[in-house]
Amino acid sequence: MPVLRQVPRDQVTSEVVTAYYDRLFGPDRDPVASPGTATGTPGDWWTVFALAPDIFKHAVDGFAVYRHPDRKIDPVLRELGQTRAGWVKGSQFVFSQHCKSLRALKVPEEKISAIAHWTVSDVFNDQERAVLAYADCLTAADGRTPVEVFDKLKTFWSDEQIFEFTYITTLYAMHAVITRALRMEYDNRDEPIVEVAAPEGFNAQDFLSTPQRKS
Repeated sequence: MPVLRQVPRDQVTSEVVTAYYDRLFGPDRDPVASPGTATGTPGDWWTVFALAPDIFKHAVDGFAVYRHPDRKIDPVLRELGQTRAGWVKGSQFVFSQHCKSLRALKVPEEKISAIAHWTVSDVFNDQERAVLAYADCLTAADGRTPVEVFDKLKTFWSDEQIFEFTYITTLYAMHAVITRALRMEYDNRDEPIVEVAAPEGFNAQDFLSTPQRKS
């Protein structure tokens, strides 16, 4: 379960939230009592964001931005950035959802499976590698980008296209962070980095001591 309260249908006061509940879960269904969407997700991203209807609307308006007909970047390159953002930020939800989007765009499975290790993969073309490199700068390096990356991007993208990709990729990096923090959707999972216990009888003092040389 998410760490924050979810908003059941009978407590929704926003027409926008109600419209999305109807669209995603059906008009007669409470997504808190009966979770689950068509894509297989629990759907609690929506029910938690409903805590603040204005933020809910801002978020869904943001989803419309990257699909807007005014966008100039290739949808496949855009989705590579969104998917890589999910991977780098450790969000199983964002990564999984945008793998599905790549699949819908007919991207080969070998490319989708190689996003995690793109730097050593030979399945991506020159443009795709440049886009993935920039996605890493935006997400793993918090925006720190060598000028050489821009030089490469500008061989096939306009400034407007670079700006679009920058905005969309960092938007999804933000969603990845929020989803992980609040344990929503597929990011409702235990921390994978935990201490592995030492064998029974292990003495930490012995572990830290300097080994004695044998004569």
